[in-house]
Amino acid sequence: MRNPGTAAVLSLLIPGIGQFYNGDFLRGLFWLIVTPGFWIGSGGTLGWVCHIISAMTAHSRAKRKNSWLPGRDGSRVSR
Repeated sequence: MRNPGTAAVLSLLIPGIGQFYNGDFLRGLFWLIVTPGFWIGSGGTLGWVCHIISAMTAHSRAKRKNSWLPGRDGSRVSR
């Protein structure tokens, strides 16, 4: 299980790292590429927005992944 708070803090520090922590490697790569582009392209204004969105998505994905547990037969069962 992944801690949603840890995922959010990691992505707030470095966008995409919280997604890597959650196992979402393509999403993490996306945030690692897009956020610096917005920092540079907007003079920093939209970079903060990307940081916050990245942290929010890392938090929500960790919660969503934790809400599904494998059942006895290997199928996924919602909590």
